[in-house]
Amino acid sequence: MGVVLAAGKGARMLPFSESYPKPILPVGGRPLLVHQLETMAQLGIRDVVVVIGHLGHEVVRALGDGSRYGVRLKYVEQGETLGIAHAVSRLERHVDRPFFLFLGDIFFETENLGSMVQRLRDGAAGVLAVKTEPDPEAIRRNFIVMAGKDGRVTRVIEKPRHPRTNVKGCGIYLFDPAFFDAVRRTPRTALRDEYEITDSIQIFIDDGYRVDSADVIRADLNLSFPRDLLELNLYLLDKSGQRNQLGEGVRVHEGASLDRCVLMDGVVVETPVQLRNVLVFPHVVLHRARDYSNAILTPDMEIRCDDRAL
Repeated sequence: MGVVLAAGKGARMLPFSESYPKPILPVGGRPLLVHQLETMAQLGIRDVVVVIGHLGHEVVRALGDGSRYGVRLKYVEQGETLGIAHAVSRLERHVDRPFFLFLGDIFFETENLGSMVQRLRDGAAGVLAVKTEPDPEAIRRNFIVMAGKDGRVTRVIEKPRHPRTNVKGCGIYLFDPAFFDAVRRTPRTALRDEYEITDSIQIFIDDGYRVDSADVIRADLNLSFPRDLLELNLYLLDKSGQRNQLGEGVRVHEGASLDRCVLMDGVVVETPVQLRNVLVFPHVVLHRARDYSNAILTPDMEIRCDDRAL
């Protein structure tokens, strides 16, 4: 079974968060969540629960019943958004078997996710997807996983100031339903005044359950700020080997110049402009005689992005 958390408001994604939940922002021409649903379908998962909150109706409208992606979707409202463990607590009566848990605002590149399932079959009650993270700041923004040579986890620490390992938890988990016992006993923390899933995991471990780590993440690209959305789309464009990506029904003026651009379905470029490092949302019509670079264009606005690393 699968679970995706898609309830957060994403205040740092302003102005997008006023109209778009982060998990349905376009990545490679499709909502971010679609990539996660297809990953689950490839694992043989057919039933997926999506936890929604902020603009949840937009998530439902984008994904429907899930049949287009080979899964059956059920939606659960989180209510107050008080952390990941709080969101998981809303699932107990909807989940009756081991479940994969994905954080819905991260694009994952994975390798051998099935090994997590095998670890559960071999006796683990929980498995944490991890990667070796060379960036200390990225570790401090997430959580570290301390494990023995056999992969058995002894401790997890949320947002460590002084990381004692470079093994980072990445936002994909696999749990036996017994995990809900630990979730129910998770206290609200002083760190962010939320219910942290890392506290639930530590309670689970301290209760004597075996939790393993699995090095299955090759890249985890988080949507935190608007420029992250542009960078992620350009990253996937570069990986595809294409210079530009044009959706269905796109029309471009013969005098226009495109360089590393993603133009989604129905975009029309009416003038001989230059576009460089630009993501254009569906059905935008560019009719002004001006150039654009390092930007995201929606039907309502232009979001300028820092050109660092683009």
